[in-house]
Amino acid sequence: MSSVVQSLSPQAEELHARRRQMAELRRQLADKELELSTAKAELNIFERRYQNVVGPMYAELDGVKAQILSLASKFYPKAENLREEAKSAREQAREFQGENQGSDQEKPTREFNPPELLKKLFRRVAKKIHPDLASSTKERERRHELMAKLNQAYDRLDEEAIRSIMIEWEAEEPLPSTVELGEQLVRVMKQMAQVRKRLNEISAELEDLTITEMFQLKKNIESAEREGHDLLQEIADDIEAKIKKAKTQIKELAYDFI
Repeated sequence: MSSVVQSLSPQAEELHARRRQMAELRRQLADKELELSTAKAELNIFERRYQNVVGPMYAELDGVKAQILSLASKFYPKAENLREEAKSAREQAREFQGENQGSDQEKPTREFNPPELLKKLFRRVAKKIHPDLASSTKERERRHELMAKLNQAYDRLDEEAIRSIMIEWEAEEPLPSTVELGEQLVRVMKQMAQVRKRLNEISAELEDLTITEMFQLKKNIESAEREGHDLLQEIADDIEAKIKKAKTQIKELAYDFI
């Protein structure tokens, strides 16, 4: 009997060590998921703010451009490119108008400033329900669904909704099965591989996010605001100047055409 115990001890020790490593990986994963969710929420709010300020102006500018190109095509009826460009400008104007109708008008812009308590709660729930901790396809699908709900609740700064996700998970959390040490070790190793893969995916996603045009614009505008400059208003003023100039061109073209 003693020989059996001795043969299992190294495996048990390794399992214990892997579980300690897994606990640290879960902590890192929860932190990274929080970072990603926060970055997306902040960018989403900035984009709505940007569209609310300059979206209608871009729509007007493209509408005016379409008029200019349409008038120019009358002077040069054989220039197919002018008609195509006019059509493209009209479509762009409609696109900008569409982006500024509906949900953005119903959902006012706000600063995304989650309290530390909410961040801690997010981490706690994420460590429990993360899909990469699943041991079966069915369980993984359920975890994915709950993780999506968690991100949405965090985006709304809805503490009650986040707590309800934890309650929902704990009410149906799979009971631990009695399995041999070897099988437990295999499961932990698999989970560790899945978590490391997800950590790499999050890092890549964050990197991709930071090189987008909208993120860079957000960064520049926020940097200017810290220095006391309203860069967003300067952009709006520049568009307004272009609109006025384009309207002058329309008057001149219309006069020449008449």
